[in-house]
Amino acid sequence: MRQPLVLKILENDKGGKIVLSTLAVVVLVVAFCNLFVPADSVFYISTFTVTILGKYLAFALLALALDLVWGYLGVLSLGHGAFFALGGYAWAMYLMRQIGDRGVYGNPELPDFMVFMNLKELPWFWYGFDNPLFALIMVALVPGILAFVFGWLAFKSRVTGVYLSIITQALTYALMLAFFRNDMGFGGNNGLTDFKDILGFDLQADTTRVGLLIITFLALAAGYLICRFIINSRLGRVVISIRDAESRVRFLGYKVEQYKLFIFVVSAVLAAIAGALYVPQVGIINPGVFSPLFSIELVIWVAIGGRGTLYGAIIGAIIVSYASTYFTSALPEVWLYALGALFVVVTLYLPKGVVGLISQINSKVKKA
Repeated sequence: MRQPLVLKILENDKGGKIVLSTLAVVVLVVAFCNLFVPADSVFYISTFTVTILGKYLAFALLALALDLVWGYLGVLSLGHGAFFALGGYAWAMYLMRQIGDRGVYGNPELPDFMVFMNLKELPWFWYGFDNPLFALIMVALVPGILAFVFGWLAFKSRVTGVYLSIITQALTYALMLAFFRNDMGFGGNNGLTDFKDILGFDLQADTTRVGLLIITFLALAAGYLICRFIINSRLGRVVISIRDAESRVRFLGYKVEQYKLFIFVVSAVLAAIAGALYVPQVGIINPGVFSPLFSIELVIWVAIGGRGTLYGAIIGAIIVSYASTYFTSALPEVWLYALGALFVVVTLYLPKGVVGLISQINSKVKKA
């Protein structure tokens, strides 16, 4: 009997099976307790919690995208927040077009911020975003093209190491400055917000929030399977070889730049999809998402979870995001120091992150 493709991809991936299965159970339980349990019951889970969990899963997909390019290709990108933000803006443009005359100014064509800025007509780059299919294509296409052009120039020039990290950070910083400008047509400092519905469904409805949570989990699972499929393939073995000994792989006749470019573009598209899933759940996207600090924090997620494991990136993103939610409300002045200290501790004493620590504990238990 032929083995299903999903099981074949996860055949020797015990950690991935555990993480995805656990998340699937959590998502189903949260969805059930939100929709079918009475609000006065102790087992009821609020819509706010559903939204927060959906945001964590979107961040997990973003961390997964970075782990693909950093953990397996060896390229430390400090600009993946830019691809995440571009995907978010592309989908937010569709959501803004759906508001129609329900905005503050009642203009059926122009979003409120354009009316406030006295624009008389819709900018040309907003055309087509009233169509969800067009918007979905743009979510992947725009960041994908940017990653292709940037990656082609960088890898062809053989820029590596810290220099490549610096120019990826410069990319996201330049985009942040551009999107802060009011005349760019993306809402300036305030960004895009006040979304009403998505594909005809009320964004404030509990069923819509649960639906977004489930879709985000499915996207995360699909993204994980894609990444694992790539890594398990012959292409993946070449990519890992490039990470470990690029000059030797090049000497053997492989076109290293093409492999790097492919992985970089796939990673960018996954990050953009994460951004598109993030926006309707959080309800806003602004230039702050382009901040280099956000991209650096993303690196910390992956490092804490365990670089080069894929499922470790998911664990790290969820752990750090939950800690951020708690500490920024309970002890806001302490959070950034705690995050920095945690990163230093992990770098010095837990180079393989939480996943590596769990593996060490299991090994000691088995020996005992």
